[in-house]
Amino acid sequence: MSFLKDFREFAMKGNVVDMAVGIIIGAAFGKIVSSLVADIIMPPLGLLIGGVDFKSFSVVLKEAQGDLPAVVLNYGMFIQTVFDFVIVAFAIFMAIKIMNKVRREKEAAPAEPAPPSKEEVLLSEIRDLLKEQNKN
Repeated sequence: MSFLKDFREFAMKGNVVDMAVGIIIGAAFGKIVSSLVADIIMPPLGLLIGGVDFKSFSVVLKEAQGDLPAVVLNYGMFIQTVFDFVIVAFAIFMAIKIMNKVRREKEAAPAEPAPPSKEEVLLSEIRDLLKEQNKN
């Protein structure tokens, strides 16, 4: 039973749950960025270079023979994936940059010093009274 208990404690730690949520959101974000690149960015870019779809760029290394399919190098898909990566990396960079800026602003704001305790106030008053008495 201790193995199950240890596993449950591990799985319910805040870091593990936060990491799982981050991975799930990251996967969804990756799909959004892939769609952005494939459906929004690449068609106009293909149009600019003559109406070519990057996904169709390929080189046939070996023609199909009978039941064997052709061996094809799909470098257009690679170009698409590189664009996906660059956009995801840029988006993550911007998010981290914004978070760091917010964190720096929060750290830069000086914290209010705690008010002195009643004992400190009382001791200060006694000190001041003693100084007054010593002057007289």
